[in-house]
Amino acid sequence: MRPTLSIMLGLVCCAAFTTAQTADELVAKNLQAKGGIEKIKAIKTEKLSGKLQQGQFTAQVGQESKAPDLFRQTFTIQGMTQIQAYDGNVGWQISPFEGRKDPELLGEDDLRDLVEQADFYGPLVDYKEKGNTIEYLGHDSVDGDDVYKLKVTLKNSDVLNYYLDPDSMLEIRIEKIMYIRGAVQESVQDLGSYKQVNGVYFPFSMETGQKNNPNRAKISIESMQANIPIDDSEFKMPAAPATPSPQTHEEPPDQKKDQPKPPNAKKPPKK
Repeated sequence: MRPTLSIMLGLVCCAAFTTAQTADELVAKNLQAKGGIEKIKAIKTEKLSGKLQQGQFTAQVGQESKAPDLFRQTFTIQGMTQIQAYDGNVGWQISPFEGRKDPELLGEDDLRDLVEQADFYGPLVDYKEKGNTIEYLGHDSVDGDDVYKLKVTLKNSDVLNYYLDPDSMLEIRIEKIMYIRGAVQESVQDLGSYKQVNGVYFPFSMETGQKNNPNRAKISIESMQANIPIDDSEFKMPAAPATPSPQTHEEPPDQKKDQPKPPNAKKPPKK
Protein backbone atom coordinates (compact mmCIF):
# COMPACT_ATOMS: atom_id res chain seq x y z
CA MET A 1 0.00 0.00 0.00
CA ARG A 2 2.68 2.48 0.93
CA PRO A 3 4.62 2.29 -2.36
CA THR A 4 1.37 2.59 -4.33
CA LEU A 5 0.29 5.59 -2.29
CA SER A 6 3.69 7.21 -2.77
CA ILE A 7 3.49 6.70 -6.52
CA MET A 8 -0.03 8.18 -6.68
CA LEU A 9 1.02 11.24 -4.67
CA GLY A 10 3.99 11.69 -6.97
CA LEU A 11 1.79 11.54 -10.04
CA VAL A 12 -0.63 14.11 -8.58
CA CYS A 13 2.22 16.49 -7.73
CA CYS A 14 3.74 16.00 -11.17
CA ALA A 15 0.38 16.66 -12.88
CA ALA A 16 -0.11 19.86 -10.89
CA PHE A 17 3.40 21.02 -11.79
CA THR A 18 2.84 20.24 -15.48
CA THR A 19 -0.45 22.16 -15.51
CA ALA A 20 1.20 25.20 -13.92
CA GLN A 21 4.03 25.04 -16.41
CA THR A 22 1.58 24.67 -19.31
CA ALA A 23 -0.30 27.80 -18.26
CA ASP A 24 2.93 29.81 -18.21
CA GLU A 25 3.94 28.30 -21.56
CA LEU A 26 0.66 29.35 -23.17
CA VAL A 27 0.92 32.88 -21.77
CA ALA A 28 4.48 33.13 -23.12
CA LYS A 29 3.39 31.87 -26.54
CA ASN A 30 0.47 34.31 -26.62
CA LEU A 31 2.70 37.29 -25.80
CA GLN A 32 5.28 36.14 -28.34
CA ALA A 33 2.59 35.79 -31.02
CA LYS A 34 1.55 39.40 -30.41
CA GLY A 35 5.09 40.59 -31.07
CA GLY A 36 7.09 39.72 -27.98
CA ILE A 37 7.23 41.28 -24.54
CA GLU A 38 9.89 43.86 -25.55
CA LYS A 39 7.80 45.30 -28.38
CA ILE A 40 4.66 45.16 -26.23
CA LYS A 41 6.30 47.15 -23.43
CA ALA A 42 7.88 49.56 -25.91
CA ILE A 43 4.38 50.93 -26.54
CA LYS A 44 3.47 53.57 -23.97
CA THR A 45 0.36 55.21 -25.47
CA GLU A 46 -2.48 54.17 -27.77
CA LYS A 47 -5.19 56.13 -29.55
CA LEU A 48 -7.92 54.54 -31.64
CA SER A 49 -11.20 55.41 -33.30
CA GLY A 50 -13.88 53.28 -34.87
CA LYS A 51 -17.55 52.52 -35.37
CA LEU A 52 -19.98 50.62 -33.17
CA GLN A 53 -23.03 48.96 -34.70
CA GLN A 54 -25.86 47.06 -33.02
CA GLY A 55 -28.76 46.33 -35.35
CA GLN A 56 -29.71 49.64 -36.98
CA PHE A 57 -27.96 51.64 -34.27
CA THR A 58 -24.52 53.14 -35.00
CA ALA A 59 -22.11 55.33 -33.07
CA GLN A 60 -18.54 56.59 -33.29
CA VAL A 61 -16.22 55.34 -30.58
CA GLY A 62 -12.79 56.49 -29.48
CA GLN A 63 -10.21 55.50 -26.92
CA GLU A 64 -7.01 56.94 -25.50
CA SER A 65 -4.79 55.06 -23.05
CA LYS A 66 -1.40 55.53 -21.48
CA ALA A 67 0.81 53.22 -19.44
CA PRO A 68 0.44 52.06 -16.79
CA ASP A 69 -3.25 52.74 -16.09
CA LEU A 70 -4.63 55.92 -17.69
CA PHE A 71 -7.74 55.39 -19.79
CA ARG A 72 -10.40 57.45 -21.59
CA GLN A 73 -13.17 56.29 -23.93
CA THR A 74 -15.77 58.24 -25.90
CA PHE A 75 -19.11 57.37 -27.45
CA THR A 76 -20.61 59.87 -29.94
CA ILE A 77 -24.12 60.01 -31.43
CA GLN A 78 -25.56 62.98 -33.34
CA GLY A 79 -22.98 65.39 -32.00
CA MET A 80 -23.33 64.37 -28.34
CA THR A 81 -20.40 62.59 -26.70
CA GLN A 82 -20.34 60.47 -23.59
CA ILE A 83 -16.97 60.21 -21.83
CA GLN A 84 -15.69 57.75 -19.25
CA ALA A 85 -12.14 58.05 -17.94
CA TYR A 86 -9.75 56.89 -15.26
CA ASP A 87 -6.69 58.89 -14.20
CA GLY A 88 -5.01 56.19 -12.13
CA ASN A 89 -6.93 57.16 -8.99
CA VAL A 90 -10.32 58.62 -9.93
CA GLY A 91 -12.95 57.40 -12.38
CA TRP A 92 -15.40 59.90 -13.85
CA GLN A 93 -17.87 60.41 -16.68
CA ILE A 94 -19.85 62.98 -18.63
CA SER A 95 -23.18 61.47 -19.69
CA PRO A 96 -25.24 63.90 -21.81
CA PHE A 97 -27.63 61.14 -22.92
CA GLU A 98 -28.87 60.98 -19.34
CA GLY A 99 -29.20 64.76 -19.18
CA ARG A 100 -25.99 65.23 -17.18
CA LYS A 101 -23.53 67.47 -19.01
CA ASP A 102 -21.24 68.15 -16.04
CA PRO A 103 -18.50 65.69 -15.00
CA GLU A 104 -19.36 63.31 -12.16
CA LEU A 105 -17.60 60.54 -10.28
CA LEU A 106 -18.35 56.96 -11.31
CA GLY A 107 -20.15 54.55 -9.03
CA GLU A 108 -18.32 51.57 -7.58
CA ASP A 109 -19.51 49.02 -10.16
CA ASP A 110 -18.72 51.16 -13.22
CA LEU A 111 -15.37 52.17 -11.74
CA ARG A 112 -14.42 48.54 -11.18
CA ASP A 113 -14.95 47.69 -14.85
CA LEU A 114 -13.08 50.81 -15.99
CA VAL A 115 -10.08 50.07 -13.77
CA GLU A 116 -9.80 46.63 -15.38
CA GLN A 117 -9.88 48.18 -18.85
CA ALA A 118 -7.24 50.71 -17.79
CA ASP A 119 -4.61 47.97 -17.27
CA PHE A 120 -2.54 49.11 -20.27
CA TYR A 121 -0.78 45.84 -21.08
CA GLY A 122 -3.65 43.57 -20.03
CA PRO A 123 -3.95 40.93 -17.30
CA LEU A 124 -1.52 38.41 -18.88
CA VAL A 125 1.55 40.68 -18.81
CA ASP A 126 3.35 40.52 -15.44
CA TYR A 127 0.28 38.74 -14.07
CA LYS A 128 1.96 37.49 -10.89
CA GLU A 129 3.14 40.99 -9.93
CA LYS A 130 -0.43 42.24 -10.42
CA GLY A 131 -1.83 39.59 -8.08
CA ASN A 132 -3.57 37.64 -10.87
CA THR A 133 -3.53 33.85 -11.14
CA ILE A 134 -3.75 31.77 -14.34
CA GLU A 135 -4.83 28.16 -14.82
CA TYR A 136 -4.76 26.03 -17.95
CA LEU A 137 -8.15 24.33 -18.32
CA GLY A 138 -7.30 22.18 -21.33
CA HIS A 139 -8.99 22.20 -24.74
CA ASP A 140 -12.39 23.74 -25.50
CA SER A 141 -14.40 24.73 -28.56
CA VAL A 142 -15.36 28.13 -30.02
CA ASP A 143 -17.83 27.98 -32.92
CA GLY A 144 -16.74 24.41 -33.60
CA ASP A 145 -13.01 25.16 -33.60
CA ASP A 146 -10.57 23.66 -31.10
CA VAL A 147 -8.98 26.18 -28.71
CA TYR A 148 -6.85 26.35 -25.57
CA LYS A 149 -8.63 27.72 -22.49
CA LEU A 150 -6.95 29.81 -19.82
CA LYS A 151 -8.72 30.91 -16.65
CA VAL A 152 -7.42 34.25 -15.40
CA THR A 153 -8.52 35.19 -11.88
CA LEU A 154 -7.91 38.87 -11.19
CA LYS A 155 -6.82 40.26 -7.85
CA ASN A 156 -10.40 41.47 -7.22
CA SER A 157 -11.75 37.90 -7.85
CA ASP A 158 -13.27 38.67 -11.26
CA VAL A 159 -12.61 35.90 -13.80
CA LEU A 160 -11.55 36.16 -17.45
CA ASN A 161 -11.61 33.03 -19.58
CA TYR A 162 -9.19 33.39 -22.51
CA TYR A 163 -9.68 31.16 -25.56
CA LEU A 164 -6.50 30.92 -27.66
CA ASP A 165 -6.38 29.82 -31.28
CA PRO A 166 -3.90 26.88 -31.38
CA ASP A 167 -2.43 28.04 -34.71
CA SER A 168 -1.92 31.77 -34.10
CA MET A 169 -1.89 31.55 -30.26
CA LEU A 170 -3.90 34.81 -30.20
CA GLU A 171 -7.08 35.15 -28.15
CA ILE A 172 -10.25 34.86 -30.22
CA ARG A 173 -12.70 35.03 -27.31
CA ILE A 174 -12.68 36.43 -23.78
CA GLU A 175 -15.47 35.62 -21.34
CA LYS A 176 -15.78 37.85 -18.29
CA ILE A 177 -17.42 36.84 -15.01
CA MET A 178 -17.98 39.58 -12.43
CA TYR A 179 -19.38 39.13 -8.95
CA ILE A 180 -21.31 42.26 -7.96
CA ARG A 181 -23.10 42.31 -4.59
CA GLY A 182 -23.59 38.55 -4.72
CA ALA A 183 -24.90 38.52 -8.30
CA VAL A 184 -23.02 37.05 -11.25
CA GLN A 185 -22.68 39.10 -14.45
CA GLU A 186 -21.29 37.33 -17.52
CA SER A 187 -20.23 38.92 -20.79
CA VAL A 188 -18.37 37.72 -23.86
CA GLN A 189 -16.10 39.40 -26.40
CA ASP A 190 -15.07 37.82 -29.73
CA LEU A 191 -11.88 39.21 -31.27
CA GLY A 192 -10.55 39.09 -34.83
CA SER A 193 -8.97 40.90 -37.81
CA TYR A 194 -5.60 41.25 -36.05
CA LYS A 195 -3.26 43.86 -37.52
CA GLN A 196 0.19 45.09 -36.56
CA VAL A 197 0.73 48.49 -34.96
CA ASN A 198 4.33 49.33 -34.03
CA GLY A 199 5.22 45.65 -34.39
CA VAL A 200 2.44 44.40 -32.08
CA TYR A 201 -0.75 42.62 -33.16
CA PHE A 202 -4.07 44.15 -32.03
CA PRO A 203 -7.66 43.04 -32.82
CA PHE A 204 -9.40 45.44 -35.22
CA SER A 205 -12.84 43.83 -34.93
CA MET A 206 -14.78 42.94 -31.78
CA GLU A 207 -18.23 41.68 -30.91
CA THR A 208 -19.29 42.20 -27.32
CA GLY A 209 -22.40 41.64 -25.23
CA GLN A 210 -24.00 39.61 -22.48
CA LYS A 211 -23.37 35.89 -22.60
CA ASN A 212 -26.08 33.85 -24.35
CA ASN A 213 -27.45 37.04 -25.96
CA PRO A 214 -26.97 36.93 -29.76
CA ASN A 215 -27.67 40.67 -30.11
CA ARG A 216 -24.10 41.87 -29.62
CA ALA A 217 -22.47 45.18 -30.45
CA LYS A 218 -19.93 45.05 -33.28
CA ILE A 219 -16.94 47.38 -33.12
CA SER A 220 -14.73 48.01 -36.14
CA ILE A 221 -11.48 49.88 -35.52
CA GLU A 222 -10.85 52.38 -38.33
CA SER A 223 -7.55 53.85 -37.14
CA MET A 224 -5.06 53.13 -34.38
CA GLN A 225 -1.86 54.95 -33.40
CA ALA A 226 0.77 54.05 -30.83
CA ASN A 227 3.38 56.11 -28.98
CA ILE A 228 1.86 59.47 -29.83
CA PRO A 229 2.09 62.24 -27.20
CA ILE A 230 -0.90 62.22 -24.82
CA ASP A 231 -0.79 64.54 -21.82
CA ASP A 232 -1.89 63.16 -18.43
CA SER A 233 -4.37 66.04 -18.18
CA GLU A 234 -6.50 64.34 -20.86
CA PHE A 235 -7.53 61.77 -18.25
CA LYS A 236 -8.18 64.17 -15.38
CA MET A 237 -11.73 64.97 -14.33
CA PRO A 238 -12.49 68.55 -15.45
CA ALA A 239 -13.85 71.02 -12.93
CA ALA A 240 -17.59 71.65 -13.00
CA PRO A 241 -18.57 75.07 -14.45
CA ALA A 242 -18.38 77.81 -11.84
CA THR A 243 -21.69 79.26 -10.60
CA PRO A 244 -21.95 82.94 -11.66
CA SER A 245 -21.50 85.28 -8.72
CA PRO A 246 -24.54 87.37 -7.77
CA GLN A 247 -24.35 91.08 -8.61
CA THR A 248 -23.15 93.01 -5.57
CA HIS A 249 -22.45 96.53 -6.82
CA GLU A 250 -25.08 99.29 -6.74
CA GLU A 251 -26.62 100.27 -10.01
CA PRO A 252 -26.71 103.95 -11.00
CA PRO A 253 -29.90 105.62 -9.70
CA ASP A 254 -31.23 106.36 -13.17
CA GLN A 255 -30.97 102.67 -14.16
CA LYS A 256 -32.17 101.30 -10.82
CA LYS A 257 -35.26 103.50 -10.56
CA ASP A 258 -38.54 102.12 -11.80
CA GLN A 259 -36.86 99.04 -13.29
CA PRO A 260 -39.42 96.18 -13.59
CA LYS A 261 -38.82 93.12 -11.48
CA PRO A 262 -38.44 89.85 -13.47
CA PRO A 263 -41.29 87.40 -12.95
CA ASN A 264 -40.70 84.67 -10.34
CA ALA A 265 -37.41 86.28 -9.38
CA LYS A 266 -35.55 84.43 -6.65
CA LYS A 267 -32.70 85.39 -4.42
CA PRO A 268 -29.32 84.07 -5.54
CA PRO A 269 -28.18 80.96 -3.67
CA LYS A 270 -25.92 81.47 -0.69
CA LYS A 271 -22.34 80.35 -1.10
